[in-house]
Amino acid sequence: MARKNAPTILQEELYPPSEQVAREEVDDARLRDLDAEQESPFLRGQKRVSARRGTLPKKTANRLAWIAASAIVVFLCIVGVAALYHYGERSWRFRIDSSDDIEVNGMQNVTRAQIMEAMGGDIGRNIFFIPLAQRKAQLEQIPWVESASVMRFVPNHLRIEIHERTPVAFARIGSKILLVDGVGTLMELPPKKKYSFPVVIGMNPGEPLSTRLARMKIYNEVVHQLDSGGARYSQDLSEIDLSDPEDIKVLANNTEGEVLIHLGASNYLERYKIYVSHVQQWRQQFQKLESVDLRYERQIIVNPDTEGAPKQPPLSVAAAKKAMAAGVKPAALITGRVYGPKPLPPGKPLEARKPAKSAKLHRARSRPRARVVTHLATKQSEPAQVSKKPSPSIARQQN
Repeated sequence: MARKNAPTILQEELYPPSEQVAREEVDDARLRDLDAEQESPFLRGQKRVSARRGTLPKKTANRLAWIAASAIVVFLCIVGVAALYHYGERSWRFRIDSSDDIEVNGMQNVTRAQIMEAMGGDIGRNIFFIPLAQRKAQLEQIPWVESASVMRFVPNHLRIEIHERTPVAFARIGSKILLVDGVGTLMELPPKKKYSFPVVIGMNPGEPLSTRLARMKIYNEVVHQLDSGGARYSQDLSEIDLSDPEDIKVLANNTEGEVLIHLGASNYLERYKIYVSHVQQWRQQFQKLESVDLRYERQIIVNPDTEGAPKQPPLSVAAAKKAMAAGVKPAALITGRVYGPKPLPPGKPLEARKPAKSAKLHRARSRPRARVVTHLATKQSEPAQVSKKPSPSIARQQN
């Protein structure tokens, strides 16, 4: 048998049995480790791979981006507004060129000239620089204007809305006759307009508005009572004297002559009805009926007023013509009407007046004495009785 010449090394020779066993155990341990890493991730945590991050968190970066975008938008808006403001301030398109650009509504008694006196300074001015609140206050200073509103319309237009006052009476102030509303505001007589009001007297030119307001409250109450129930007695009056709040006097129109009636401070309608129901009877009993005092219960004083100093200054011819054209009754235009002393208070005889001196005594003796007419309110249909001599006393005064 031939001998093998090639050198061969057996595995047993290369790895002894002891080393081979150890080698197989190491390989088995490695395989178990790999299986454990792949199949059991809960046994130990896997090693995380570190990632490279920026300097700011993503949420903060997004917020900064929104802030930057908003700032840019705000800046662009400011620039746009500034450009529009500059354009509106200097452009001729927003300038009021003439009075035709000022529209006024609601004028009846207010004139265009009065409106332009307050608004004329704004012609040629930029519409955005007109102080609307100030112009409103100036317009409301016009006596006829109760309230006003001023509005601007782009590009160059102003609109004014006027609400005028409502007159309720004529008022004799000094040597002029004006119109007055329910709160005492005085207004000039408008041209080509006619009213049917009595003339209020007893107002002074320099008295405050609060005083006139108090007088007009009394006037409104008198008219309200006289016109209640559809009677419309106020249409028969030429004047209403408010100088004494405790003794309201009215001048009643009559074809046979005007009569001054003392109505006191209350019960105006009841007392005026007494006058209406007995005026013809009194005219038959007295030669001349000039005044009647109805303030006292169950007694009526006929012709208690005597001549004295004039109460009102005379009207000029132009003022009288203007008042007549506005509807003032002719009786209220008489400048020489005078009123004498008031009746004595209750309990004093009519003869108890203090004697006048010198020429005044002679005039007082020549005047006709007042007559006292007994009037029973429960028997108004019966004829009134006139005493031959004045009653020694006057019954107690009502209210």
